[in-house]
Amino acid sequence: MFHYHYVTQQQLAGFDNYKYSAVDTNPLSVYVMQHLWNKLVKVVPLWVAPNLLTFSGFLLILMNYLLLSFYDWDYMASGNSSQHVPNWVWTVSGLATFSAYALDSIDGKHARRTQSSSPLGELFDHGLDSWATSIFSLSFFSVFGLCKARAVSAYTLYCILCIVLVTFVLSHWEKYNTGVLFLPWGYDFSQVTMTAVYLLTAVLGVEVWYQPVAFGYFFTDILIAVAIGKCPKGHRDGTLQRSSLYEGLLPLLSPCLLFALLTTWALSSPSDVLAQHPRTFLWMTGVAFSNVSCRLIICQMTNTRSEALHWLLLPLAVMVGAILSGLLANGEFLGLLAFSTLVTLAHLHYGLCVGKQLSDHLNIYIFSLDKKHQQ
Repeated sequence: MFHYHYVTQQQLAGFDNYKYSAVDTNPLSVYVMQHLWNKLVKVVPLWVAPNLLTFSGFLLILMNYLLLSFYDWDYMASGNSSQHVPNWVWTVSGLATFSAYALDSIDGKHARRTQSSSPLGELFDHGLDSWATSIFSLSFFSVFGLCKARAVSAYTLYCILCIVLVTFVLSHWEKYNTGVLFLPWGYDFSQVTMTAVYLLTAVLGVEVWYQPVAFGYFFTDILIAVAIGKCPKGHRDGTLQRSSLYEGLLPLLSPCLLFALLTTWALSSPSDVLAQHPRTFLWMTGVAFSNVSCRLIICQMTNTRSEALHWLLLPLAVMVGAILSGLLANGEFLGLLAFSTLVTLAHLHYGLCVGKQLSDHLNIYIFSLDKKHQQ
């Protein structure tokens, strides 16, 4: 059946009692960007549903990814001897990135402005954020691309992506344990930085990143350092909600196993699949991570116990086992395509079903401020 009830009755009851709690201490956000968003949100018509703003921002992110994929499928277009991405594409990327950032920043304000805040809206926002986190990164990789001279390989991109994804999941794991979402400082800084880098690349070209930026370090070296530095730090402000260390660490089991299996696949690949097909492998990594994260987000919002193992780990383990045993030595890329397709379709199905289930339970529409008629 197309419609499946992924959200349990216990979780639905948890959504009924949910109260949003978040702390933002980022000085860029608090002292600069919030003033801009408070003015910008007043431009949005009151009949526009907040989720429509959220979804529009995600579509801009996806459009930017598809545009850069067309001109730079293998991440080689920024190389010294390659045909570069047209400068106008970088301009579009900069504008799309900042516009998506703005829409993601004002959707909650608009929800409060229209008195339409709901658990569905927050889940919709954070769920799309979990997917957008990887798409942002995969798009930004095209700026510097793969280059031996700058020691940038597909494995470098994979490591950067993993660091970014871990940052996201740790924020929601922290809320799972404390009940408070401590917003990462890295989000606002990364959005402003990506916008600036895209626009600078449009003006000066990708050649500007060929030379060391400072003290002999290339742009990619600085990017890795910033990615590591923006990982969320521990907070003592929240009260722990889990009864034991095991319960508190349980949500991290599936993400850790996911990254372990994917890394084993990449390092043990007989055809060096990550280097040969970086965009497909990285896309699959991002989508699988997003699905695992969405389930954690639901558990932390409903104060319910996290599942121990995600079902996608089983086919992934079978895939990795087949690669290690040599069964997929001649068909590894087809296996990658098949698993990437499975993960993407499963994630889309999950999102559609959860959205419909919560929409029916809360008696609201996803993209309209109208209430559903009671049966």
